Amino acid sequence: MADRPAELGVDEPRGLAARWGGHLQHDRRRSLHTVRAYVATAHRLIDFLQAHRGGPVSTADLGTLAAVDLRAFLAHRRGEGLGPASAARELSGVRAFLKYVAEQDGRVAQLPRTRAPRRPRTLPRPASPEDAMGLAEDAAGAASQAWIGARDLAILLLLYGAGLRVAEALSLTARALPLGATLRVTGKRSKTRIVPIVPAIREAIDDYVRQCPYPLSGDAPLFVGARGGPLNPDLVRRAVAAARKRLGLPDSLTPHALRHSFATHLLARGADLRALQELLGHASLSSTQIYTAVDAARLLDVYRHAHPRA
Repeated sequence: MADRPAELGVDEPRGLAARWGGHLQHDRRRSLHTVRAYVATAHRLIDFLQAHRGGPVSTADLGTLAAVDLRAFLAHRRGEGLGPASAARELSGVRAFLKYVAEQDGRVAQLPRTRAPRRPRTLPRPASPEDAMGLAEDAAGAASQAWIGARDLAILLLLYGAGLRVAEALSLTARALPLGATLRVTGKRSKTRIVPIVPAIREAIDDYVRQCPYPLSGDAPLFVGARGGPLNPDLVRRAVAAARKRLGLPDSLTPHALRHSFATHLLARGADLRALQELLGHASLSSTQIYTAVDAARLLDVYRHAHPRA
């Protein structure tokens, strides 16, 4: 490749990890959160190998890793308290990094064959409609200013009423205004989809726009922070956590659980899986099919509590 170092084998591995991060962000269109996580994984691998081998590690060494090296790395990470799901993601990041190293060196990647830890299949826990709405209203009522409360209510209704992820809601720009019956959303890997906007959501967003003290136009964020800049997603999570505590709701009721609840409640009312896949922006139907298990579990729970012979 034209832009690779003349002698990649002695290139500093951390510099290669940094270039990989740039490749993920600009060429692969991965989110900043994903890029940071993957680059951090590459750094952890490099640090481990230096300690494991007792000396500096070159990029040439990265191209000669064996399955035993990756197993030792995973065992080390599990010893640090990493769970099965996180360990599987860590291994995925390592494989992607090693593949990039090979490509930069002009080689065909021959990755060590290591099985990822078995991940328990966990089901999302949906909230009841009453709890979901109560959470949104409580978070809005506790805000320091009325316009911030209107903003938080609009965001949480988008999560529960339209199935958006927090990042998707916060990536909306003022070009979405004025709202119509549908909204174009940009999800993971820049994939766009159209979601319907019910009147309650439209009214909540219109109310926020009327109260917002900052101008909302063009490519500026639709949802802004207290000083008018982009809204930090952690503020949304904190508002939900505080409301959850006040209402005595379970810790599992996170902003993302509102999206799960949207999917589960639609499926319970007869929504088609393919339609649900489109509404959620899932790349594959297998990601959507988990909600069939959620709904079955809910029905079984109702049966156990209501049937005299259960």
